[in-house]
Amino acid sequence: MSKEISRREFLENVGMGAAAGTSLLLLKDIAGAEPAKNVLPSRTLGRTGAKVSILAFGCGSRFLMYKDVDSATAILNHAIDLGITYLDTAYAYGDGESETRVGRVLATRRKDVWLATKIPDRSRDEFLRRLEASLKRLQTDHVDLVHIHSLGQADDLEKIEAKDGALKGLMEAREQKMARFAGMTSHTNGEVMAKAIERHDLDCVQMALNASRNGRFEELALPAANAKNLGVIAMKVTGQEFLVGEGAGKADMSSLLRYSMSLPVTTAVVGMPKPEMLAHNVETARSFSALNDQEKDQLRQKLNGSREGLEKRLVGHCDGPTQNPEVFWA
Repeated sequence: MSKEISRREFLENVGMGAAAGTSLLLLKDIAGAEPAKNVLPSRTLGRTGAKVSILAFGCGSRFLMYKDVDSATAILNHAIDLGITYLDTAYAYGDGESETRVGRVLATRRKDVWLATKIPDRSRDEFLRRLEASLKRLQTDHVDLVHIHSLGQADDLEKIEAKDGALKGLMEAREQKMARFAGMTSHTNGEVMAKAIERHDLDCVQMALNASRNGRFEELALPAANAKNLGVIAMKVTGQEFLVGEGAGKADMSSLLRYSMSLPVTTAVVGMPKPEMLAHNVETARSFSALNDQEKDQLRQKLNGSREGLEKRLVGHCDGPTQNPEVFWA
């Protein structure tokens, strides 16, 4: 197969087979090709001072849909070759399976990426123990960023803030150089997230930021993070595909991605379970132009009807595989 492959040929050849591993040969060919000459736009990750691509590769359930490990390795290498420099993983993604897959790539490409992982435990001891195991799976002696994973409601913040809570472990991890920077994620409640930002010495935060504005993160937590010059990572850009489609309360993938990238954030994490999704999102990022205020308002109004449903969907949400990944193209 020629290494000079058009986007159209790429989409036609890959078809529906990526998740099942049937495009392995194509992926190997692409992974062995020369890296793209054009780099993705980058932004500074707040007070960390690091520059990362505006599109981040989500290594959650959608990454685990590449059932063949070699296919997963090939697609992640290809994403890096295309200019994606931010990798987002977590212990909770397959009970360490995502970290193990990412570690296979990092064994030779650690210096090429900004690496973030997330720890779900709420006590100091369990947080540090889990992070130590994560580092082994990731085949590195440190991550660039470690998050307390998925802040919930006010009672959850109290657990994290307890004398021997996860927050203490987070700060110790940064002090001990297990992680260069410390963060927290949430897709549940923007008001609680804003309190965490205001109270604690975080470097970065990752939150649900999409055109439906579920959880009031855009209204409450995002301004709090910007006021402290934190690195802000947008997630749930499509609301686990809940926002993708036609008709009221839905929008196309490009519009959703452009909306999140048009906010005062550094990067947007997206799960891409098929190679053509990676190609599409990279193209969107590479040619990115920000939505103006009128365009953002129009998209908000269009998706406002999905806000309540998405909030219910994400409360207590545990990232899991979609049975219909092609919904991205609905």
